[in-house]
Amino acid sequence: MEFDALVLAGGGSTRFGGVDKAMLVLEGMTLLDRVLTATDDAVSTVVAGPVRTTCREVAWTVEDPPSGGPVAGIAAGLTHGTAPIVVLLSCDLPWLTKDDVTQLVNGLDHHDGHGLRDTDGREQQLAAAYRRTSLTAAITRIGDPRDKSVRRLLAGLDLVWSEPTHGGDDVDTWADLDD
Repeated sequence: MEFDALVLAGGGSTRFGGVDKAMLVLEGMTLLDRVLTATDDAVSTVVAGPVRTTCREVAWTVEDPPSGGPVAGIAAGLTHGTAPIVVLLSCDLPWLTKDDVTQLVNGLDHHDGHGLRDTDGREQQLAAAYRRTSLTAAITRIGDPRDKSVRRLLAGLDLVWSEPTHGGDDVDTWADLDD
């Protein structure tokens, strides 16, 4: 099934002391490039965040207003692409694989979204496949996306979750890179 990828890479990386988390290198590849490699089967890919050098060509967008948070980034990113499924990912998923992305898309079935759980069992809303129509309707319902929570955006959607998987583990602190 065809999908577009929307990667959020515009955060301030405050828990990393302002270091650009997307450009952290793990095993010779930036965290952003690791996510882009896992999604290179996408029909189109847009990264919401500042333009950086990446392993493959992507479209770029920024949230409006800048620094408006992840929901504003999602709103800006949804203006790119036309595939009926959007794989929405944060840039800090270094163990995400193409197989994980394929399972997200294939597991969507009749639901609004299908997401990964991390190895601790937490639902990773920014590691999921969504129906474009459902995500677009959620953006419309929330109104001004600035500083809104992703949890609030997705409230009311019919979401299903994977079993816990390393692919759903994100990097929030330096210690998380040691996994």
